[in-house]
Amino acid sequence: MALNWLTACGTLFCAGLYLWLGGRKSVAMAIVVFYGAVHLDSKIERVKSTADKFIENESSIDEEKPKKKKCCGGKGGSGCCSSKGNKKKGGCSCGHSKNADIEDIADSLESGLVVSTSQEKDTSSGEKSTSRETNAEKRDNIIAVDFTQAFKRLSKKKGKNGKDARPRKHITKASVLKKPKEEDDLVKSAMTVSNESLLSSQVYVFYSSLQGGAERSARKVLETLSRLIELKAPPILLNMDDITDIDDYFVSVPCENALYILVVPSYDTDCPLDYFLQTLEENFNDFRIDKFPLRKLVGYGILGIGDSETWPEKFCYQAKKVDHWIARLGGRRIFPVGEVCMKTEAESKVQEWADLLCETIKDDTPILYEYDEEVTSSNEDDRPEEDMIDLEDIGNSDISGNDTKQMVAKNSPTYKKLTKQGYTIVGSHSGVKICRWTKSDLRGTGSCYKHSLFNIVSSRCMELTPSLACSSKCVFCWRHGTNPVSKNWRWELDEPDYILENALQGHYSKIKQMRGVPGVVMERFAKAFKVRHCALSLVGEPIMYPYITKFIELLHEKQISSFLVCNAQHPDALASIGKVTQLYVSIDAPTKTELKKVDRPLFKDFWERMLQCLDILNSEQSHQRTVFRLTLVKGFNMADVSAYADLVQRGLPSFIEVKGATFSGSSDGNGNPLTMQNIPFYEECTKFVKEFAAELQRRGLGYGIAAEHAHSNCILIASTEFKINGEWHTHIDFDKFFELLASGKQFYPMDYVAKTPEWALFGNGGFAPGDTRVYRKGKKKRMMQSSEKESNETQA
Repeated sequence: MALNWLTACGTLFCAGLYLWLGGRKSVAMAIVVFYGAVHLDSKIERVKSTADKFIENESSIDEEKPKKKKCCGGKGGSGCCSSKGNKKKGGCSCGHSKNADIEDIADSLESGLVVSTSQEKDTSSGEKSTSRETNAEKRDNIIAVDFTQAFKRLSKKKGKNGKDARPRKHITKASVLKKPKEEDDLVKSAMTVSNESLLSSQVYVFYSSLQGGAERSARKVLETLSRLIELKAPPILLNMDDITDIDDYFVSVPCENALYILVVPSYDTDCPLDYFLQTLEENFNDFRIDKFPLRKLVGYGILGIGDSETWPEKFCYQAKKVDHWIARLGGRRIFPVGEVCMKTEAESKVQEWADLLCETIKDDTPILYEYDEEVTSSNEDDRPEEDMIDLEDIGNSDISGNDTKQMVAKNSPTYKKLTKQGYTIVGSHSGVKICRWTKSDLRGTGSCYKHSLFNIVSSRCMELTPSLACSSKCVFCWRHGTNPVSKNWRWELDEPDYILENALQGHYSKIKQMRGVPGVVMERFAKAFKVRHCALSLVGEPIMYPYITKFIELLHEKQISSFLVCNAQHPDALASIGKVTQLYVSIDAPTKTELKKVDRPLFKDFWERMLQCLDILNSEQSHQRTVFRLTLVKGFNMADVSAYADLVQRGLPSFIEVKGATFSGSSDGNGNPLTMQNIPFYEECTKFVKEFAAELQRRGLGYGIAAEHAHSNCILIASTEFKINGEWHTHIDFDKFFELLASGKQFYPMDYVAKTPEWALFGNGGFAPGDTRVYRKGKKKRMMQSSEKESNETQA
């Protein structure tokens, strides 16, 4: 019986019927497997039989066909081994007959010839009596052929271009296709400088108005700009409703130095602004128009007006849309979008926005005109091209011949590395830098954990260090050894007032760069030019600076609160510190072994120094508002809660700030072994804090979990002294602090406390209700995008 698809179907049917009648599955499976094995053997036999017939047929053809005298000796066979007195019957000893057979087979394969079964039947059957062993030998000989020769181009003897010559094969070399670079519509993050001075530009003030409010506001802006003496050309007022062709101004530009100021209201009814917005969108999507036609502008600014009381969900929404499309068309934003409610202080707010605009036009500082947090973070974490080393003696990099060297000379590699990371170097040993939370707070997308724990406004906080040098090389440091290290001060000294004035100037310069960033809140941007808080941390060890007390006094004279962070390695300097708003001490590990592993301090007596600093907090500095700062690193310092409690019992701080380490990349060249596996999750931090607080309470120390900022993995444990009438008071009343400081009397932490708001308490997340949460990845991001889409559809 032939084994084909009919028998296969029959076998499967029988097996299925057997199962349906209650048979065993194993038996049915055995039947199917057995049939498959038999079918395979039968197929192999058929293949072998066909191969035998092919070889027999080829042998009979070879016998009937006269053999050509071709051999390895070239023309005429003069060089053949059989013609040199060493002739053998049956051809040359080099085995050319076999090669000729292979050539014939290769020719037939290349030309697509196939010997069919009918051809096999028509061939002579005189050799069918040949034994099976002989056929197998021939088959084995063919299989043993070196196919590297069979696939070479075989030349014929009729000339290079004869009719029997094989066509030359052209093999195209495989080329590596480069992945096309993705082109975004907007530049992610860049600094831009105008080709024209802002004061040399021709200002056009556009407005669109149905009820006259936008026109009045536009005229007020025009009057303010007209009073700007430095402005070389008088500003021009234009009503967008009267413009015949919008493309004359928003595809073409009236002059090379045009600067646009737009006063845009928002309406819930049909208005000329709808057509204007539609035109901008169409221009952006029109392939016939230059992709960025408004790149030719010197810049633009937008003032939105509306009604935030009766229409809060659509307040200034059309102004934001205009800003969006002008930016997409290549416009260079020189000032944040203003948002003014016409029902509350309209005149004063418009005047305030116009005054700030005039101050901006006077300044041609490069503008960060697009900002993406992820890109900025990655740029800041870029490693310098040179090998980074811990600079025990950074003075060696200074080529000057002075005995006292500069800590960070301008011609040193350290200066280059720090400026590349976004620092503004002040003098020779200080630095200032705005952090991501300052940028985020300016855009209304969230504040630092210090806001939820202590009431520090991020957009008004300056991060500064008067000493870029440090006495430790912590594994979680975000600078990876870029800054110099030393046990004590041995460099040139800059005066405190010089550092403060230049630091403020550098900070404000970086704030100005944010004016081109979309989403910057005008009110916060304006207040950012009056620094209210100074975090003396950033990088390095601020307490190493010999004039640190004088520097803090200068801050207080300017009504700037002080937050000093130290690594508990300089007890003498800590004991001599004057009054600060809040004094931090970093406790990065609970035992001597772990502290050496985590902080990698330079001092040999580092553990004794830290314990001495804790004693100072509980004695000379007990009048200060003190904080123990714990940075948790998995695998390094999260195991021994009891040992941490011993340190707390010794220092008795006002607060214990527990924060999970933030991953800022690894740096093998500087001994930084951290990976993402060492970064604790929020749940792990919460578990640690609960165990820690329970241990403190078990010892009767009187601490409880007060507040948190979940986004930063930061949780605050506070002394129960700050729980007044059952409510936590961890926030700071800064006005009260400066009032007490001016009195000259001794005062204590409890004298300037403020109530912790509900949203900042532990369990509530710690995200300020006035900000908008932005999710950058994952399920929550998709949910936010879908809700925004629904909102836009509702508005439309």
